[in-house]
Amino acid sequence: MSEFDDIKFLASRRHFLSKASLGIGSAALASILGPGSVLNAFGNPASPMAPGPTGPHFLPKAKRVIYLFQSGGPSHLELLDYKPTLQELNGQELPESVRGGQRLTGMSANQKSLPMAGSQFKFSQHGKGGGWFSDLIPHTASIADDICVIRSLHTEAINHDPAITFFQTGSQQTGRPSFGSWMSYGLGSMNENLPTFTVLLSRSREGDQPLYSRLWGNGFLPSLHQGVQFRSGADPVLYLKDPDGLSREGRRRILDTLKEMHIAEHQRVMDPEIDSRIAQYEMAYRMQTSVPGAMDLSDEPDEVFELYGENARIPGTYAANCLLARRLAERDVRFIQLYHQGWDQHGNLPKDISIMAKDTDQPSAALIKDLKRRGLLDDTLVIWGGEFGRTSYSQGKLSATSYGRDHHPRCFSIWVAGGGIKAGTVFGETDEFGYNIVRNGVHVHDFQATLLHLLGFDHERLTFQSQGRRFRLTDVAGEVVKQIIA
Repeated sequence: MSEFDDIKFLASRRHFLSKASLGIGSAALASILGPGSVLNAFGNPASPMAPGPTGPHFLPKAKRVIYLFQSGGPSHLELLDYKPTLQELNGQELPESVRGGQRLTGMSANQKSLPMAGSQFKFSQHGKGGGWFSDLIPHTASIADDICVIRSLHTEAINHDPAITFFQTGSQQTGRPSFGSWMSYGLGSMNENLPTFTVLLSRSREGDQPLYSRLWGNGFLPSLHQGVQFRSGADPVLYLKDPDGLSREGRRRILDTLKEMHIAEHQRVMDPEIDSRIAQYEMAYRMQTSVPGAMDLSDEPDEVFELYGENARIPGTYAANCLLARRLAERDVRFIQLYHQGWDQHGNLPKDISIMAKDTDQPSAALIKDLKRRGLLDDTLVIWGGEFGRTSYSQGKLSATSYGRDHHPRCFSIWVAGGGIKAGTVFGETDEFGYNIVRNGVHVHDFQATLLHLLGFDHERLTFQSQGRRFRLTDVAGEVVKQIIA
């Protein structure tokens, strides 16, 4: 595209404001979206970085997301949903009227009995709202006034892979774009030197459910919008460094020549994916200098490591990744996805969940405190939770010191903070057995619709046409949960 074509597209200031249909409101939008994003927000086809057809539909409350995904299904009954009745009835059979013929996994469907298992951990109330928190998570309890605990999430999938896929892409079937990809498509980048969507992985225990890169894939969206995995070690992003013997100037000449070839190919076949490829090459070139600085924790003072915990000094740990998430948020990365494995506790739950809570509690709370004191929490949406909950009965043998819990999609708990969320609140309620929802149920699609709303989107209008139909993150369902919005 020539300079003249650029001028023709940009047109006059008056023409732009009238076409934007927001008048002077566009100027306010620019301050939220970041430098250079106003044109992109309205689908500037002149740029391969253009996010989508419209940008945000209304003024967003949040402009970035940090998603702390706890893979494996944390037990709500040991962490965030206090059920003294289970403790009182410990060992007794779960009433058939409570189960109501609901589906069980193959791991407990053939059990002769389903003995109720009360949590072995104590709960106490915290914050102005008096929410109940387990003594496994004292640091999370200390931020009770900054978070909203949702105790009434429910999902459709009962096994890990489809359940995680459902949360991340809105469908149990593979091949759909992930949440971060939808956000990249809808909002575009705020930092030209870092990916819009980044991914960090950690684990506390071996042998847990695997995670696949398609969970942060772009699906049918342009490949520009896929998540970029950052790793611990000398090479945070694979294949980013120049080969030995190739200078930076040489790399630049190669990219310029490659760009000319791609532009010629694009003019011949008109494939938009070619533009995405060019943009990815250019991003990789800029990341050579930006990524090492973002990933280097050596400039963090000791008090920051004390806040997140000593594990924050160890690359690849959950604590280190939480600290990296704050650094990436400071650098205006749009979507920062953390996956932490180890929560699948079918047996020996008291011991294993203690390990998980110890590794994740302090860093999760530290991230909220750190974002808040730096003025970043107001426009950063932080999510903590897994793909489903755990059963109120014990899978396998129940003893005085040990028990396990099977997968439970009917109800579970998560917490959310920042970015327009009503802080210091508890939403939703389960029955006295922690088995069914009795008030204010929140389906996965409702949750996704609410998050998109906070990011400035009508979830029914953020769509992409593929194979003859329009797709969206929430598929054909979802209602915004207005009660948890400040």
